[in-house]
Amino acid sequence: MSIDLSASFKAYDVRGLVGETITAESVRAVGAAFVDVLGLSGQQVLVGGDMRPSSSEFSEAFTEGATARGAHVTQLGLISTDLLYFASGTLQAPGVVFTASHNPAEYNGMKMSKAGAVPLSADSGLMEIRDAAQALLDAGQATDAGALPQAGTTGRVDAADMLTPYAEYLRSLVDLSGIRPLKVVVDAANGMSGLTTPAVLGDDTLDALPLEIVPLYFELDGTFPNHPANPLEAENLRDLQAAVTEHGADIGLAFDGDADRCFVIDERGEPVTPSAVTALVAKREIARARAEGEETPVVIHNLITSKAVPETVEREAGRAVETRVGHSFIKAVMAQEAAVFGGEHSAHYYFRDFFNADTGMLAAMHVLAALGGQDQPLSELAAEYDPYFASGEINSEVEDKEGAASRVEAAFAEREVTVSRMDGLTISDAEGTWWFNLRPSNTEPFLRFNGEAHDQQTMEQIRDEVLSIIRQS
Repeated sequence: MSIDLSASFKAYDVRGLVGETITAESVRAVGAAFVDVLGLSGQQVLVGGDMRPSSSEFSEAFTEGATARGAHVTQLGLISTDLLYFASGTLQAPGVVFTASHNPAEYNGMKMSKAGAVPLSADSGLMEIRDAAQALLDAGQATDAGALPQAGTTGRVDAADMLTPYAEYLRSLVDLSGIRPLKVVVDAANGMSGLTTPAVLGDDTLDALPLEIVPLYFELDGTFPNHPANPLEAENLRDLQAAVTEHGADIGLAFDGDADRCFVIDERGEPVTPSAVTALVAKREIARARAEGEETPVVIHNLITSKAVPETVEREAGRAVETRVGHSFIKAVMAQEAAVFGGEHSAHYYFRDFFNADTGMLAAMHVLAALGGQDQPLSELAAEYDPYFASGEINSEVEDKEGAASRVEAAFAEREVTVSRMDGLTISDAEGTWWFNLRPSNTEPFLRFNGEAHDQQTMEQIRDEVLSIIRQS
């Protein structure tokens, strides 16, 4: 029986268990379908992968499928996800990177983009590719390269190394050469930032910057021998936090496995919230855009980032636009609004100058520039952008997620509140002193709570009240 691709095709990407829901055969079929559905015969397609043990094999299988259908494949070798976006944007070519981001070693997957780093998601062709690939698998036409239906002319294969151009481009966007010297601990978690950090922030190929990099787990190893490459989980930040204080560093940076997200640690070893990073970078990008003559630069944020984000944007004479959670929504609104920058609570940061795509490295460079351009420690600098008290994301296992959300909405119906159903359920009080959001997971029986208030006591009261309603039997 052929693999059921619906098990690995998600809303924004492909992700599955190696050998079970994603195999070389299924990847070969996807490579052929990618070319057929997007009409890429005779055109360039970019293929690269991360450091996971299966990524090289899958890159080859995808190449076989794509070239059988007539596409000319440029193999990029080992790349981060944002390096694919850079290559796709500069070469104006569609592409794929094999990665499972922060997931454990037994997983792999695909993130795909159209030419110009335009996202490919369930709303823009991903499911059509799934269905076309499924048809090839069901017909037994992807068992090897020869079994695939062949185009009139088989595509060529060449290779390109985009790492140095990527590093040069990022340095052209943020000038770090004149900042004060900083000691920076970087936890690559054995992921792709172990390759990109020396290229961008070090002196491997470009001139040295006033940065002393203290590396943690830079060895590329997709089995993740030290800790999972998921900095969203607090336990995975502990080594970085300890190293920052041990070395007396100014800042710590933690990247996820494919290096498209970056988390920041201050000099005390304390996390800087992604909302604070979003506000800090937004201020810098608004100032730059206004200096170039843009009257009211737009900044995108999802609805569960801190209120500090839109408040900072408005204070700096920008315009804040709220979106649903999810990178395909952010990227779409970025393009519609010609936004200069966008940020999410999950530490995804999007830049107009980076093809509206997300890049952890560019966000890190902005934080380094802001920190190194003044004398305050990071904890004091970040405090300006973090005035509220947040709950963090709290999951409740609930079978009837909509029923639970409706109970919460009913419980707050008699109060002076604003209710939004833009993305899940968002309720905020009329005086603007607190808000919370409930979002159902698309893949698990979880209802996710995020809340914020002007003081700790109010946040805890709202949090506890809502969770008790959700979890009532």
